[in-house]
Parts: sequence; C-alpha cells; structure tokens
Amino acid sequence: MQEALALAHQAFLNQEVPIGAIVVSNGNIIGRGFNQTLSKGSVLAHAEIIAIEDACKNIRNHRLVDTMLFSTIEPCHMCAKAIIDARISYIIFGAREPKSGSIVSVDNFLDRSFHNHSVSFEEGILKDECKEIMQRFFKARRN
Repeated sequence: MQEALALAHQAFLNQEVPIGAIVVSNGNIIGRGFNQTLSKGSVLAHAEIIAIEDACKNIRNHRLVDTMLFSTIEPCHMCAKAIIDARISYIIFGAREPKSGSIVSVDNFLDRSFHNHSVSFEEGILKDECKEIMQRFFKARRN
C-alpha cells in the first residue's frame, strides 16, 4: 500500500485526484497507476484502470489471474468491473469513497450474483494516510 500511496502523491503533484493503485503477482509489482483523467483528457484514466493496463502489458496477458490490486481509495463501479473482467482475485483499499465507492460505500457490487468471477476484498490498510491526502487535495481545491 505504501507504493500505491506514493503514486497517489504523484497524482497530487500533478493536480489530479490523488489516488494510486498497484497490481501485485507473487509478491512483485507488475502494474502501477495513478489518476490521470485531466492530463490524459479521459474519464477512463483512473488509477486502477491504468494499473491494470500496465500489468496486462507487462505480463502480455489480458487476464491477471491470482493477482491482488491495492488502491488507496475504494474503487468506483467502472474500476470494480475492470477488476472483475481482468480476473484479479483480491482488492485491498485504504479508505472508503462515500460518494462513488462500489465495494461497500454506495453499493456492494462485488456481491452481485451475475458476475462470472469472484473478487475478495479488504479495507482499511493505511486508511488515515489515504484519507488525509484526499482531504488535503479537496481542501486546497476549495480554497
């Protein structure tokens, strides 16, 4: 999670919403991403999506079987669906996202019976640090 948090800081420095994500396989980071919606001009450029794309490119496979995704913030529905479709096994996220978090905050998307892949999750790892960088970012934007 420390690496994901470092990527969130990179997003913060780029004036992007400070979310970072990594994909891990057998203890090795195979994908990294941070929010880049402004710099890439794309609503799809979420940290999790970029980390998944990076991992797929690095292992040359669109399936990320038996991998874990670490994200500083609870994934949205778009990212949760990409996680399912990539066949990631486990998500660990730092802080909840009360407005768009699809795992526990506004929905329990992973619990839906229609999915063709099951993903487990854990929350709260470095929660305070992950929450603090988001609060600092949005406080600065309001001022």
